[in-house]
Amino acid sequence: MNKTGRDFATAAILAVVYFGTAKLCLRLALVNPSATAVWAPTGIALAAFLIFGFGVWPGILMGAFLANITTSGTILTSIGVATGNTLEGVVGCYLVRRFARGQHVFKRAQDIFKFVFFAGMVSTMISATIGVTTLSLGGFASWAMYGPIWRTWWLGDGVGAVAVTPLVLLWRENPHLNWTREKIVELALLFLGLSFTAWIVFGWRFHSEVKNYPLEYLCVPFLIWAAFRFGRRKAATATCVLAGIAIRGTAHGFGPFSVGDPNTSLLLVQVFTGIVAITSLILAAEVSERERAEERVRQLAVTDPLTGLSNYRRLVDALDLEIKRYGRSGRTFAVLLLDLDGLKKINDAHGHLVGSRALCRLAEVLRAHCREVDTPARYGGDEFAVVLPETSSTQAQRIATRIRDQFACDGESPLVSVSVGSAVFPDDGETVEKLMFAADRALYGTKRSAAGMTAPQEEEPERRAPK
Repeated sequence: MNKTGRDFATAAILAVVYFGTAKLCLRLALVNPSATAVWAPTGIALAAFLIFGFGVWPGILMGAFLANITTSGTILTSIGVATGNTLEGVVGCYLVRRFARGQHVFKRAQDIFKFVFFAGMVSTMISATIGVTTLSLGGFASWAMYGPIWRTWWLGDGVGAVAVTPLVLLWRENPHLNWTREKIVELALLFLGLSFTAWIVFGWRFHSEVKNYPLEYLCVPFLIWAAFRFGRRKAATATCVLAGIAIRGTAHGFGPFSVGDPNTSLLLVQVFTGIVAITSLILAAEVSERERAEERVRQLAVTDPLTGLSNYRRLVDALDLEIKRYGRSGRTFAVLLLDLDGLKKINDAHGHLVGSRALCRLAEVLRAHCREVDTPARYGGDEFAVVLPETSSTQAQRIATRIRDQFACDGESPLVSVSVGSAVFPDDGETVEKLMFAADRALYGTKRSAAGMTAPQEEEPERRAPK
């Protein structure tokens, strides 16, 4: 299917989804047949624009038009209302992209606040104003009711954006469910507890006993649980589950928000939904930001800042891990120790920036020619090391030759060579110190051979400490 065909299919699907959701929400239109305090299509339209771009506007326009023409009004008033609904999504998408990082708006708390303001408050005024004005001009709403209808329309659209858009975007961002059995059990307990609590608060069975008590706050701990333990996607899902139960119970006259007037009751439950949706999203975003910051700190602690390779600490950890694995499986591993030849001359002749670039060049070669299970690391100064699990001496020599050849012809200047020494556990050493000493001796031997040296064995230097 070509691009035009895909765009048409996307618009058609959006029109069907928008129409079906709109007809469902319009069943709760109490102040006017075309104005409801519950309007999920706003969230669907905004998410569609953020995901697919502005080109899907015909689908939103058609869905909104069909929903209105089959509910109340004429062709002209339905076109006017549908235009307002479409412009609401277009403007909301533009503002979120311009000021709140677009589809990534729910990653940071400050962007969520911007989303609530631009998409939940500002852009929804467009639809409410155009829609109510169109109905009033067409004679389908009295001017005396302009304010109540406008407030209902605006609040319904705003909460729809705040509650539904995160649900769609976050599930699309990460649709995979990589859960452990413990996580599945915990998540099931979370949603069972939330659903049961919401059923008690907003259900009919205990209505007379709990009607006058503010028990809706009993649901908040479950949303906090979802935000802290499961992140933004589950927090948004839990909010929508709670909203669905609360809206259904309130529409039937049950729960703490049932105050006599059905439309006022729905407005109150929507305010509650909007508040808990914003709170849970911000909490989840803050938790995610903290986890990302902690991960960055952990990476900095074990990563060389210049080359991006592992540092000496991670190198030692990798060696200890391989030694322990050998104790369980009996599989050997090898270590390569690499040293840039003549780095000091490069620094003196070309400057330290060129010397630093030479180090990065070798790091790039190591990343390109190491397996995922290998651990390339900057050992210190101009020395590098590579831990090669399940590698024999012959294989290590072959890898060393490949790295040396690739680095020698990487196409950058000045030309730089690298000397490589290797050692295999446990043949060349049964501890980290002895293994690295053996690799160091092999490296020194390679340098002597390259320089044509014939110094006696006792002239070899002591084991060099990490630089």
